Amino acid sequence: MKKVITYGTFDLFHEGHYRLLKRAKELGDYLIVGVTTENYDKSRGKLNVQQSLIERIENVRKCGLADEIIIEEYEGQKIEDIQKYNIDVFAIGSDWIGKFDYLKNYCDVVYLERTRGISSTELRNKYNGIVRLGLVGNGRIARRFVKESKYVSGVNIEGVFGRKISSLRKFVEENELEFFSTNYEEFIEKVDAVYIATPHHTHYQYAKEAILRGKHVLCEKPMVLSVKEAEELYILAKNNNCVLLEAIKTAYSPGFIRLVSLAKSGIIGEIKSIDATFTKLIDAEHCRELDPSQAGGSMTELGSYLLLAFIKLLGRDIKELRFYSYFDKEKNVDLFTKFNLLYPGAIATGKVGLGVKSEGDLIISGTKGYIYVPSPWWKTEYFEVRYEDSNMNKKYYYKFEGDGLRYELAEFLSLINKQDLQSYKLEEEESIQIIRIIEKFMSRENVVYL
Repeated sequence: MKKVITYGTFDLFHEGHYRLLKRAKELGDYLIVGVTTENYDKSRGKLNVQQSLIERIENVRKCGLADEIIIEEYEGQKIEDIQKYNIDVFAIGSDWIGKFDYLKNYCDVVYLERTRGISSTELRNKYNGIVRLGLVGNGRIARRFVKESKYVSGVNIEGVFGRKISSLRKFVEENELEFFSTNYEEFIEKVDAVYIATPHHTHYQYAKEAILRGKHVLCEKPMVLSVKEAEELYILAKNNNCVLLEAIKTAYSPGFIRLVSLAKSGIIGEIKSIDATFTKLIDAEHCRELDPSQAGGSMTELGSYLLLAFIKLLGRDIKELRFYSYFDKEKNVDLFTKFNLLYPGAIATGKVGLGVKSEGDLIISGTKGYIYVPSPWWKTEYFEVRYEDSNMNKKYYYKFEGDGLRYELAEFLSLINKQDLQSYKLEEEESIQIIRIIEKFMSRENVVYL
């Protein structure tokens, strides 16, 4: 008897799951299906699982393809299961190509082609929803987003919109999507929601057209480049009952959320100063990040992260704002900007750079102690509360999985499923204040040139 084994979460069981199990079954005579536990899903960074383990096991049982169902509880269990059950073939979806090659020492490993266009109206109505998501843009971040999405339950990335047919076709094939389109109206009609990952200056129009057609929008930062545009989009989203969420990944990560709560609890006393830095060197001669016609520059590219921390910790009541910038005279774009935000009783200082490198840490200073978050602080995995008496110091550790894009996607889906238009992790007013400060910089208001 030839035995085959496969594993999965099998949340919101759909046609894609059924087809994958069917193809796995055809590889042998006896199919064992491993269903992951909630704790194991969390440990491997799987988010937004909506059904209990019992419900998911029942999903698999009802399909009639599994000869035996087991539970996957921990990392490394696959090797033990293969040996324990005398497995001949390990089968898994093709979006995991290469991930399980180490199992070839124990049995044959087969990657099964992913089923495209799996979500159905019936399934979306029966459960909280398998959201059909479309990508606006097919650049670097869109590619990372597709990879991250496989760790989030309840979403299927259907297609991509862009301008160049050749690159779109390649993107669809590489990521096994259902379709691509160069017609935005046609593209929108095929999805329930969009993720906008195009240059900053294009966000407003793409978001507006999607919302007007009743589609939810997750938009990369900065969401737009003016307060007027931001306020208009939020009003439109409310009127059309759509979720509009700015994709600042740090805002939705577990470590950062805990950091903010702890800092504001009074553990270091009253916060008097915050210092944050985010720099990265860009070498490319012709890149979007340094193109002023595409709203490039250090402040527009990286400023949102620092402003998020400042506003979350000190609020929106800013009394004075000043920027100090080093500009590329030929490109007319800032390669480095230092900025000060003066609050009643506190000051925040930020440094961003695409042409200047510095230590990317975050320091929150209080009247009783301070919190130190090492580089890269925007991927908050570890921070330490420090006091005058070092014996009182305490360290905190949190996971930041992958590129972090899964956290913003999970929050986006959660809002859609709950029919909630507001996220406490990044509120509308906070998002608008971040955009207001970036807009002031772009108008060269209160900018001192280095």
